[in-house]
Amino acid sequence: MLEATQLAKLGQVANVTGVAIRNSLADAIKTARAVVPALDTIVLVGDSWDRQSLFRHWGEEIPTATSGLKVIDLVGQKMPEILKRVAELPERSAIVYSGVFSDGAGTYYPPATAMRLIADEANCPIVVGAEPLLAAGAIGGYSLIAKEIGTAAGRLALRVLNGEQAGDIPPVTHESKPLFNWKQMQRWNVSESSLPQQSEIRFREPNLLEQYRWQTMAVAAAILIQAGLIMFLLHERHLRHSAEVESHKRMTELAHVNRQATTGELSSSIAHELNQPLGSILTNAETAELILKSDQPDLEEIREILADIKRDDQRAGEVIRRLRNFLKRTPFETRDVDLNEVMGEAFRFLSVQASARNVALYLQTAPGALRIKGDPIQLQQVILNLVVNAMDAMASIPYGRTVIGRTEWNGGSSVMISISDSGPGIPADKLAQVFDPFFTTKDQGMGIGLSIARTIILAHKGQIWAENQSGGGAAFHFSLPLVA
Repeated sequence: MLEATQLAKLGQVANVTGVAIRNSLADAIKTARAVVPALDTIVLVGDSWDRQSLFRHWGEEIPTATSGLKVIDLVGQKMPEILKRVAELPERSAIVYSGVFSDGAGTYYPPATAMRLIADEANCPIVVGAEPLLAAGAIGGYSLIAKEIGTAAGRLALRVLNGEQAGDIPPVTHESKPLFNWKQMQRWNVSESSLPQQSEIRFREPNLLEQYRWQTMAVAAAILIQAGLIMFLLHERHLRHSAEVESHKRMTELAHVNRQATTGELSSSIAHELNQPLGSILTNAETAELILKSDQPDLEEIREILADIKRDDQRAGEVIRRLRNFLKRTPFETRDVDLNEVMGEAFRFLSVQASARNVALYLQTAPGALRIKGDPIQLQQVILNLVVNAMDAMASIPYGRTVIGRTEWNGGSSVMISISDSGPGIPADKLAQVFDPFFTTKDQGMGIGLSIARTIILAHKGQIWAENQSGGGAAFHFSLPLVA
């Protein structure tokens, strides 16, 4: 194995072949310029040129290759002197190391060992031309790669062993390749982008992502899956919330329609309830008019008549107020409600209807206020539906029509409301269906009243159920949580 220029000097040698290497000082200077911006000084460190075999030609190339640079020649110097000088080099310097086998004092050093000693002291990057020196502390350079040279030489040897004449096989020239030490690049702050093209970087320490690639990918995948799941759940929650809002809206609309239908059923009793105070007002007004036409009108009696007119007017106004409240179309909203008041209001509203149907209407309320969070109009609608259904159920029995409403404490955290009647009860096979939409036992019924009632009670976080009483008749119950 010879350096290409040395081989050229030998000329044609008979029956000889081999691998010629090409590694110039100019390439080393090129590397030095790449790793030291604005390079000013080049420092040559190595064994005496005449004792070197692979880099001897560098000594001849110095004038040309280092043109424009200051040159500090430490070739053939004693190791202590070399170490002292490389530690004090000026800025913008680079060392070109060709290998120290023995220093100026004759002390033997394996080239890699000498390289480590120098690298430990040097205050600038060290450029080398051989691959084994890379790991010893050099930053890199156009390097000879022993494995590739050996492979090429081995192929030539095989051809000779296979019978070819060595003289017939032309020598192979092996070009040096740019190799760099990643750790030294970090030490001297050398960017990868400043290196020659097709440079190979060795000893690169993997970053955290590269070192734990599979773990990182697994964590990233888990995070992505989790994020996707969260997004899906948020989207589903949004859809559910929208559906709940839409459901409440539809339920409110349907409840309003149901209230209008119930009011239609009660229109005759409402008219009757209004007709009484209005008739009394007319009668009292006519009586007062006659009294005033007399020669000596009894003013005291006139005052009593006016008081009666005022009372009847308030009574009619109260009927209209209840009717307006019941028919009011408002969105579902909750506030503190006394269930005893709601029950009382509903039973007063139905009193005329019950009287017209020969139904005895009784209300038994628990003592004190039963405070819950709810919508009083919708709760009143539930009670009206249950009571009207009870009166409808007793239409076929000739006498003994009774509806009893009760409010009672149901433990310490809820209240139970019951509407029971003395009718024929609910067929046992229909009990489970009475709250289903469009299920009805009435010829003219729509089958939505009890379904709406259940929806309203569930919206109030309560429960509603029906049962037949042991003594006859049906009973509907619903429970609601009390305000804590």
